[in-house]
Amino acid sequence: MSNTAFIGLGVMGYPMAGHMAKAGHDVTVYNRTAAKSEKWVSENGGSMALTPAKAAEGADVVLACVGNDDDLRSVVYGDEGIFAGMSKGAIFVDHTTASADVAREVGAKAADLGFGFLDAPVSGGQAGAENGVLTVMVGGDQATYDKAEPVIQSYAKMVKLLGPVGSGQLAKMVNQICIAGLVQGLSEGLAFGQKAGMDVAAVVEVISKGAAQSWQMENRYKTMLDDHFEHGFAVDWMRKDLSICLAEARNNGAKLPVTALVDQFYGQVQAKGGNRWDTSSLMKLLQD
Repeated sequence: MSNTAFIGLGVMGYPMAGHMAKAGHDVTVYNRTAAKSEKWVSENGGSMALTPAKAAEGADVVLACVGNDDDLRSVVYGDEGIFAGMSKGAIFVDHTTASADVAREVGAKAADLGFGFLDAPVSGGQAGAENGVLTVMVGGDQATYDKAEPVIQSYAKMVKLLGPVGSGQLAKMVNQICIAGLVQGLSEGLAFGQKAGMDVAAVVEVISKGAAQSWQMENRYKTMLDDHFEHGFAVDWMRKDLSICLAEARNNGAKLPVTALVDQFYGQVQAKGGNRWDTSSLMKLLQD
């Protein structure tokens, strides 16, 4: 068991840190809103700190899950940042979905200071975090990965090292690119079935056992047919992720025509007030 710290108790980080505590790790938490840290400690034990630096003191592994590149920098750098509290030889694992550029930047700074670093974005959403079955895509070196993996396993069903620092973020981009196209295709199929007068739930029962099957189909078709989107992975978050994908594509020359189109559709959902709706709300654009 390890001395650990977890920075960022959002909808993902809160349960992830909880699974670490349940697995027997000694966990110190930090959150910008101290009341959330207090609540977490009351439910899970461990301890809380008032700065990322204090949380990181004495930790073998420090983990973070925050919003974006700027949020990551704000908790890593400075006199009160994670790196100010870490000891040489400790490992920083970043679960934020961010750019590969910031992963490489933070990784280089960590190496200069004598810390290990892994960029390790996750997939599986809030439900995956709460149930401890996230998929974790990791970039870094093998030795650092081997030391941190037992901690990560406490909330993961799949964790894999995919290459050097930045590889985790690039894999997450592949994940989001695939999801964007799948959700649009599923939305169009369900809306088409409705217009055709089909019993769409019965249709899905059949086609979900064939080549059209996907996680999105299995887990979202019912709420989509019920016009219920107040749950799941928010459109605002997806647009943030797709902007990272599109920026990386401009750098590496990849062509993402469908992703760019779906990103525009999500912009239309935002314009309808659906910023916090689930990503499956693309269907709303086809019904109105």
